[in-house]
Amino acid sequence: MTLFSEIRGLPVLTLTDAAELGAVTSLAVDAGSGAVTHLRLRGRRPRRETVLPWAALHAVGPDAVLVRSAGPADPVPPPYDPVGSRVLTDAGDERGTVRDIAFDPDTGRVLTVVTALGDIPAERLLGLGDYALVVRAG
Repeated sequence: MTLFSEIRGLPVLTLTDAAELGAVTSLAVDAGSGAVTHLRLRGRRPRRETVLPWAALHAVGPDAVLVRSAGPADPVPPPYDPVGSRVLTDAGDERGTVRDIAFDPDTGRVLTVVTALGDIPAERLLGLGDYALVVRAG
């Protein structure tokens, strides 16, 4: 299990030539499938963002993220970063804010959403947008 807070800011390097593509800034999560689908990187040039599909990753380590290819993601997901998002149930109840995301570094499967009011299992995720992360009540 890896927490997003552990990889935020890590350099992203290509596997073949160790070229640095940038540093991890955020994750794109598909709440419906409960998986990390993309990594967003801050490039070496200011204001340049790169989005890589999870399938391009080779390994997530304590010092760097290695990717097989540097090709851009297609299509690029909306820039909804779950960390810092409000958490609402499908009944409209507030459940705090997302503090972190625990995921399997091999598969990208989300395991737990860490919130200010406790952990939420990934099986309860329903949707993520610019306003909130929506989870099943219960």
